[in-house]
Amino acid sequence: MPIMTIGWREALIVSRPVCCRRIAGVPPCRMFKPAGVPTSQLERVVLSLDELEAIRLADRDGLYQEQAAAQMDVSRQTFGRIVASGRRKVAEALVEAKVLQIEGGQIVMAAARQFKCSECEHTWALAYGTGRPQQCPQCGSAKIHRVQDEGGSTGAGCGGGQRRRRRVCQRRGAASHSSGGDSTSTANLKESQQ
Repeated sequence: MPIMTIGWREALIVSRPVCCRRIAGVPPCRMFKPAGVPTSQLERVVLSLDELEAIRLADRDGLYQEQAAAQMDVSRQTFGRIVASGRRKVAEALVEAKVLQIEGGQIVMAAARQFKCSECEHTWALAYGTGRPQQCPQCGSAKIHRVQDEGGSTGAGCGGGQRRRRRVCQRRGAASHSSGGDSTSTANLKESQQ
């Protein structure tokens, strides 16, 4: 029986599984392209949803890498790699006039917080990381408060939430959170948002 040896290059291919990254939401627009050129004539660059979230947190919101990494539920080093990859892809699409398509990635949607107005009794949800609302969107009153969830908690809190999210992500498997642009990935995203 022949003995197979694995060289160092083959050994580098084997890597750890990717953990799910938490994102606040799905962008309303999933594709950007240069004006006046048909999409069929352009090359595509695919920006994953977690790369877009990293760019949003670092560049638009101006968070430090440690703060942004905590919001995405990844290490600071992983966040740095994600944001660098995302910036590189955006730069490639802009400089080389390519279509920037936003899809895929190992993601899990962030839970939403529930708020209630004391004046008009209106309730609404906001994703974590979006800041606390200043007033009710319906009546404009500043008398608003967080609504407790069924577990009696008003927030994500401590006590295994991070472990639980990882277990749920692992149970669902990488296939349910990664997408290759097919309709099942969109259904999974909508399902995880609810």
